[in-house]
Amino acid sequence: MGAEIIKGKLNEAKGAVKKAVGKATDDPALELEGRADKAKGKAQQAAGHLKEAARAVTR
Repeated sequence: MGAEIIKGKLNEAKGAVKKAVGKATDDPALELEGRADKAKGKAQQAAGHLKEAARAVTR
């Protein structure tokens, strides 16, 4: 598993926590920030998977 995928998973987890805390505390800004972090994490994971696939093809 590449570093990009791990970073993505961490960002996605961080986003999930922020989103949950935002909901629990009725803080829409924090909830939105959590959603953005989660989306960023998913994008990072997708990029990581693409990089790994490209490396596998070029080997």
